[in-house]
Amino acid sequence: MKLDTIIAVRDTKIIYRDGDKTVKVFDADYSKADVLNEALNQARVEETGLNMPRVLEVTKVDGKWAIVSEYITGKTLEELMAEHPEKLDEYLEMFVELQLKMHSKTCPMLNKLKDKMNRKISQADIDETTRYELHTRLEGMPKHTKVCHGDFNPTNIIITESGIPYIIDWAHATQGNASADVARTYLLFSLEGKRDVADKYVDLFCKKSGTPLKYVQKWLPIVAASQSVKGKPEERDFLHGWIDVVDYE
Repeated sequence: MKLDTIIAVRDTKIIYRDGDKTVKVFDADYSKADVLNEALNQARVEETGLNMPRVLEVTKVDGKWAIVSEYITGKTLEELMAEHPEKLDEYLEMFVELQLKMHSKTCPMLNKLKDKMNRKISQADIDETTRYELHTRLEGMPKHTKVCHGDFNPTNIIITESGIPYIIDWAHATQGNASADVARTYLLFSLEGKRDVADKYVDLFCKKSGTPLKYVQKWLPIVAASQSVKGKPEERDFLHGWIDVVDYE
């Protein structure tokens, strides 16, 4: 295995290119269970037929766990948006259509989004009253079984030279309510200071899917609380600003 070309560096992993393969090498103290779960998520979602890199193997590199997948040649949607700001509306259309296609799939073996959210809310640094209200709101949400990415943002979409989009990084995939996935994407845009893009995105999604905006908004406190558990320290204050349990009327 030749790991000379670094694609990306994250807090807990380094991603390399080795010819036609991508090698994601995790830190030595990274949870083995989380690595295996990510590979399993990716393998399971592959069976839905979505465009995504196939898992080739799970191995160890210098004593560290690694996931080897197909390398997809192209640019991220994030890069294209930066290079061609005049095409923002066109790229958002593509982005939302891809998310809708993903949500049209089911994958019964994936973990349930509601279970993950309940667990995260229990771990969140919030007062007991707010925690109770978030658990209650979550339990009241309709139970769906749609494929949810959990980190659906333009950096995780690769567009090939022929214009075919691929979805990468399935570490947070679950099955559940699509509007929770949309709320997560909305918060990701907002965290980057792109509130105008976030608003345009969610309006477009709601229009195309026939989803009331208020329904997505009801998910925002739940998703913010969940994300605040493992979120970066500098993001926590921002996310806590969204964990205000209110009813949107």
